Amino acid sequence: MDLPFTHHPGRRERQLRRRHLNPLFAWPPEEVAPEDLLEAQRLDHEELEAFRQSFRELVQRAVDLPPDAGSDPVLELKADLERHYEQACGLPEDQSEPKQALAKLIGVIMRTLQRHTGDDPTAQQELADEANARQIHFRLLEQPLVADLLHPESPIRPQDLTPALLTASDAEFDAACELFDGPQLAVIVDEADALQRRLTERGAAIEGLPARLAQLHRTVAAAGGGARRH
Repeated sequence: MDLPFTHHPGRRERQLRRRHLNPLFAWPPEEVAPEDLLEAQRLDHEELEAFRQSFRELVQRAVDLPPDAGSDPVLELKADLERHYEQACGLPEDQSEPKQALAKLIGVIMRTLQRHTGDDPTAQQELADEANARQIHFRLLEQPLVADLLHPESPIRPQDLTPALLTASDAEFDAACELFDGPQLAVIVDEADALQRRLTERGAAIEGLPARLAQLHRTVAAAGGGARRH
């Protein structure tokens, strides 16, 4: 059955697309029910509409923030801007414009905080470290799988993590692996190897699976059991 998947899906629809007729998630492969897809699309659209309203209110808050506002309102605004950026990465449709606007506003706030630090080298270094961590975080969020994994209400269940990684594009796979340390990746490798054995026993040959498993093993070896969290 050809299901009406959209070109720019939200997080719920993306997970259904990963699962649809995918033997890594279930054997025999399972079709996504049309009603489940329509419900996921409805919920994704509702989340998008709520975000649009919240985004407009947030921008207005930033515009109305007085120049002499204390640190607490500024830090609260920054946290809300960052949260909205994270949310935008998981939404349906093209969110390039709101993400650019949010990043620009975060930059304005960071420059304000830098001015407040004066000549304090410790405070300046803390802000620089924070900016670097945010840059890495936002880079990873550009990959849909990462955005879905990090969402507070992730549609990816724990038992779906390994199949999702094995299904991901190379860019998604590389970014998602940065979320886990060496021991965590080792657990994923064990699950992936076990999954391959089960499928082989059932006579299922999955195109591209051996290459992805080899890539996963190389990633674990490179991690060396040390922390890789950003």
